[in-house]
Amino acid sequence: MNIAIIGCGRISLRHGQALRELQQQRDVKLVATCDVIASRAENLAQEFGGTPYTDYHAVLARPDVDIVTVCLPSGLHATVGEAAARAGKHVLMEKPIALTLADADALIQTCQEAGVTLSVVLQNRFNPPMRELRQLVDSSQLGRIFLSNVTVRWYRPQSYYEDGWHGTWAMDGGVFMNQAIHHIDALLWLLGRPVSVTAYTATLAHRMEAEDVGVALVKFASGALASIEASTLTYPQNLEGSIALFGEHGSVKVGGTALNRKEFWKIAGQIEREREILMAEAVDPPTVYGFSHREQIADLLDAIAEQRPPATPGSEARRSVELVLAIYQSAREKREIYLE
Repeated sequence: MNIAIIGCGRISLRHGQALRELQQQRDVKLVATCDVIASRAENLAQEFGGTPYTDYHAVLARPDVDIVTVCLPSGLHATVGEAAARAGKHVLMEKPIALTLADADALIQTCQEAGVTLSVVLQNRFNPPMRELRQLVDSSQLGRIFLSNVTVRWYRPQSYYEDGWHGTWAMDGGVFMNQAIHHIDALLWLLGRPVSVTAYTATLAHRMEAEDVGVALVKFASGALASIEASTLTYPQNLEGSIALFGEHGSVKVGGTALNRKEFWKIAGQIEREREILMAEAVDPPTVYGFSHREQIADLLDAIAEQRPPATPGSEARRSVELVLAIYQSAREKREIYLE
């Protein structure tokens, strides 16, 4: 499978590294890189291979490109993703799938009509501790889940928001839509359907349009309650990105910087083994992007080959965008928002 990366900013490097790792196991190749800033496309191509471009239409016109990886500012995701689908390319879309539900729905529909596979990068679902947490929920080892907590205590300097798109409503959104979207996805993946949300947001430490801090309270159809705390102002560094579940038979937390480390794992019948369980995977990744982009791409390759849906299809990615938009509406209108 030949892959093209469109958008050669910071996250594209992780995709390039993941592809390099996959090449040792799979017949996959990076054949094109594209960015409106020519030097970015050239640098990525020089490091990982492929021909650099500045016009994504030229990339989509290549008949040998099978998959397009979209690593552009979020406000461009739907436009470029739809163009790729109409050109017959499978699409690997960085999160969030889009900034509006209308755009998300249009992208999902276009990919379905074109007969191509759409996978959205929610790589933390592939982390071993997160998979184990999902297994605990599915097997009812935690019993009924009463409460959950999501915490994203990250830091971004002012310079991060001065690139022309980060922190803007048109191209990005704030900490909920950009950074905490992964953890909100994890919350929905584990707890199911939310029915309402109440939230507060603020812009306290940065000069930007959107929020750099916020809190939200979510009610789920199961009766469970959840709190979400998210910020990019925890000076001087990223401190925590975590999700905790509290059920009738156990309390568990997966944290670290990228939902990669078990922090407590107190399950009925296993409490005496907690120390052993925690020490088994006490390795942090070098960045908040984590280790699992390789598994994300491998799943897409398998989904295409097996003609099955990917593990993170557009319909799943749409759910986290819906909740973030409800959080924004609640904060803006100062009321509880009900989700259908």
